[in-house]
Amino acid sequence: MKKIILFLAAIIAFASCQDFLEETNRNQITADVLYSTPEGYDQLVNACYAYLRTFYGKPVGFGLTEQGTDCYTNAGADSGRMPEMGLYNEDLNSSQQLFAYMWRCLYSGLNTCNAAIARADGAGLDEAKKNQYLGEVHFLRALYLHLITEIWGDVILYTEEMNSPVSTAERTSQDKFYEQIFSDIDESIRLLPSNVVKNYGRVTQVAAKALKARLCLYRKDYDQAAKLAQTVLDESGATLYDSFKETFSVDNAVGQTNLEAIWWVDYSKTEELSYHFADQDIVDPARGTSLAGNYQPLVSAMSYWMVPNACVWVTKDTHAPWVHLMPTYAYLHTFDETIDQRYDGTFRTEWLVNDPVTEAKYAYFQTEFGRTEPLEQGDVSFTTVKYSVDDAYEKTCGYNIYDADDVYDPVTRKTIGTRDYFVSTYKFQDNSEGRTGWEYYSKRDFFVFRAAEMHLIIAEALMTSNPTEALKHMNHLREKRAIAGKEAEMRITADQLTIDFILDERGREFAGEQQRFFDLKRTGKLVERVKKMNPNAAENIQEYHAIRPIPQAELDALTNGKEFGQNKGYN
Repeated sequence: MKKIILFLAAIIAFASCQDFLEETNRNQITADVLYSTPEGYDQLVNACYAYLRTFYGKPVGFGLTEQGTDCYTNAGADSGRMPEMGLYNEDLNSSQQLFAYMWRCLYSGLNTCNAAIARADGAGLDEAKKNQYLGEVHFLRALYLHLITEIWGDVILYTEEMNSPVSTAERTSQDKFYEQIFSDIDESIRLLPSNVVKNYGRVTQVAAKALKARLCLYRKDYDQAAKLAQTVLDESGATLYDSFKETFSVDNAVGQTNLEAIWWVDYSKTEELSYHFADQDIVDPARGTSLAGNYQPLVSAMSYWMVPNACVWVTKDTHAPWVHLMPTYAYLHTFDETIDQRYDGTFRTEWLVNDPVTEAKYAYFQTEFGRTEPLEQGDVSFTTVKYSVDDAYEKTCGYNIYDADDVYDPVTRKTIGTRDYFVSTYKFQDNSEGRTGWEYYSKRDFFVFRAAEMHLIIAEALMTSNPTEALKHMNHLREKRAIAGKEAEMRITADQLTIDFILDERGREFAGEQQRFFDLKRTGKLVERVKKMNPNAAENIQEYHAIRPIPQAELDALTNGKEFGQNKGYN
């Protein structure tokens, strides 16, 4: 089905590849000439990576994967960004710009990969270099195809470079998509050298095996998933830190030196892979600025600067919040913070004074919270907690407390109020040297595959056929995530190892890592768990929401748009 909608023609994918080469005089050189040189082809391969930065670590990517799940709902400022993604209401439809944007980005990435595969033989490369590049690009094509079909289902599969617009398209089944995906992954494994496990964000053979392990789990090939995940652990040398906070510490934010990272989208060192899109058509509708940075540190931070008289302001330790996602009440209560490091390693609940304390602000603390001691730098200004707190205690504790009943309705546990104050996800904090806190992006890498996932793949894949081995991997992970001295309490027994427990565990482990929506839909648990844990979305979500609407602009560009049709349930 080697066709593509008009909007995804050479004007986008082909021209965007040329935009990548900003130093090139476009009036004097054609793509056929440019990409026939090793230097030009190198830039073409780099462009294949670039479109990943429109999905991983970006607001629209978080909207598609974290928002409206059992773990996260809409936060306050999101009312002006992507509320439809969290509520599944009538606004979640084919006219939304974010769907057109992501469709365009992922299909442009796919077409760039197709161009690189088609042009490899004519690029003047030696055999080893050609195999390296082709191994990388086959992996990237598999990844783009995976994201496309998991977001939109049975849509357009094409594997040849498109150099001119076409106006018709045909649907391809998801089964056919995955046939091509696994073919590309296997070709990547065959071509890439086996002696390189990390390559500064470039694809390696072990990364290709990690992708195949994940997708074998998606396709319920459990034996192969478990075998590959174990191979990845053995060959990569990836291991778990003793402290969960270390995994995401800014000191370990570079994938090349992170002990758990297997493969990542590079935002830190390899600048040629951190392309700024020059084409104004490739602009994130939720942000509208540079796409070069990683937004993970910002996406689930509360509006601390709006707390009355808080004496908390923007520093590199608080950073400017991008109030997009807030955890559901039920998700917070899947953590047992008395034994599990990951609650404190994921969330910030305590906010300290870092701004001048005026006499009026101090008087506010005295009157409202019974403060008797001076209010100084580093003192607690306010806290956010997942439990209900006695009102009388709040009046005497010396500082403000946003408790569960301030944030979630005491009966329904829907979010209430402005949705600006909540337990915030800070595991990706970037307080590196030289930052002011006002930066709306980070240079920390986005970890796509980590060692923890391989253990969880094995646990899920083998929980029925080999529960002993499954339990070994689950308990290994949980012991490493235990608070020191609580390892025994973190262990579980075989009868506790269910798919819901695994989903809870994946939720605790992968908050903000853009896997949640896909995990829920692949296990058939999307509607069930959203209805159970996310009351804001419960009344609207339906089974058809497991795939997203095809952008109406793409259908309108087709002469056979009615025949192609919209995805079920959308208009």
